[in-house]
Amino acid sequence: MSEEKKGFFARLKQGLSKTRDNIVRGIDSVFGGFSAIDDDFFEELEEILIMGDIGVNATNDILERLKEQISKKHVKEPSECRQLLIDSIREQMQVGAEAYDFEQEKSVVMVIGVNGVGKTTSVGKLAGKLKEKGRKVLIAAADTFRAAAGDQLAEWARRADVPMVGGGEGADPASVVFDAVTAAKARGVDVLLIDTAGRLHNKKNLMEELRKMNRIIDREFPDVHRENLIVLDGTTGQNALIQAREFGEVAELTGIILTKMDGTAKGGIAVAIQSELKIPVKYIGVGETIEDLQRFDSDEFVNALFEVNTEDENGGENLQP
Repeated sequence: MSEEKKGFFARLKQGLSKTRDNIVRGIDSVFGGFSAIDDDFFEELEEILIMGDIGVNATNDILERLKEQISKKHVKEPSECRQLLIDSIREQMQVGAEAYDFEQEKSVVMVIGVNGVGKTTSVGKLAGKLKEKGRKVLIAAADTFRAAAGDQLAEWARRADVPMVGGGEGADPASVVFDAVTAAKARGVDVLLIDTAGRLHNKKNLMEELRKMNRIIDREFPDVHRENLIVLDGTTGQNALIQAREFGEVAELTGIILTKMDGTAKGGIAVAIQSELKIPVKYIGVGETIEDLQRFDSDEFVNALFEVNTEDENGGENLQP
């Protein structure tokens, strides 16, 4: 594991400490407190997972897998179920490598989400990550509704050392997208990142705005790889799920950026979102710097949540009780 990844894993582990108290302590008390694997045992587990923001669908899937494994492996002791449960949650959250194809291809990435979730910051961080990989990146400031959005994005563009095309406050977002697409083609840009307005209360306007932007991209850049990433604040738990559903009605979502995972007790939402929406969590954020946004890795997330040591002296996985 690289130093950057090790540092991120440590911050993720620390950031999930409240979620750990919320979910893992309860799970462990079930494994230690029951003498038999019976209906009461599963009911207790179910309650802890649902209360931990993992959600009804994900909890059902996880427990179904767990029951299959218990039956298949003839497990009799509740204490022997811990690793099976961890594996079940891990499996639930797998993200295929193809989820990141857009990083290598000529792409237009629209980043959407309500204000205050870290949307503009995520655009800046993602621009920095892609630039580090040698990609030629351009940012479009199409959130012309919020006065400070352009200035904030310009600061992130400067930090990431990436050019930005922006409209002034009140400019037509679709015209910003048109200028950005024109510039991206002229400059041979690999990835065009578009920051969009975050208002959801006026869904009709937002829908029309996104539709116009999509039409321009379809017309001007027909063969480009398209992504619609929604940014969700991990601290809002089930509200994040509601926002994703609402935005899913106005845009075809291809992935999730889950922010503010440092210090939330609602980290279980990462499991719920993927299960409920069938949209992968592609990036996870645990802090303020560019390094604090990383590709989502289900192994790392589950290891951090359950405090699994990833490297013991044999190079295998060592489970902390």
